[in-house]
Amino acid sequence: MKVLGINGSPRKNGNTRILLDTALEPLKNAGYQTEIFQLGGKQVHGCTACGKCREIKNKQCHIKNVAINECIAKMLAADAIIIGSPVYFADVTTEIKALIDVAGYVTRGNGHLLKRKIGAAVISVRRGGQLHTFETINNFFLISQMIVPGSSYWNFAFGKAEGDVLKDDEGIQTIKTLGENIAWLLERIAG
Repeated sequence: MKVLGINGSPRKNGNTRILLDTALEPLKNAGYQTEIFQLGGKQVHGCTACGKCREIKNKQCHIKNVAINECIAKMLAADAIIIGSPVYFADVTTEIKALIDVAGYVTRGNGHLLKRKIGAAVISVRRGGQLHTFETINNFFLISQMIVPGSSYWNFAFGKAEGDVLKDDEGIQTIKTLGENIAWLLERIAG
């Protein structure tokens, strides 16, 4: 089984990446195939509601949206998806918002392609806005009919400079527990 982490931060090795690695560690240890897709910093285009993806039904955005289409293909191949975003003005990054809008429209219009996959969010936050950011990602999972596992607290950790999230012991433990819960859920689903 495959688990995909999506890094929505333009900082490839920043706090969001650390949280994704932390969540994926228990999954790797349990023998699951893991991958991180770097979406942050890539050129993306939001949904224009042209409807071509629903007309053509090729599981892609009709616009030349290379990074988003590559990410959607990886999402379709995964059994579990962890979306990571830093907080930007109390919400997700533009790259993650574009992914949510485009992937949501494409996958729902092509037969609810994410239905019953596992979806989890991890959020790196300097000061505030983390719950709204968390909710934005979870709303995408829920409208996509995905299974959203919980953890011992909400899935975020505090930090400003690269690596600062590692100082948030409770946040790191929450993210590890999330990874363990995803592994447990995948095991039950594989049955």
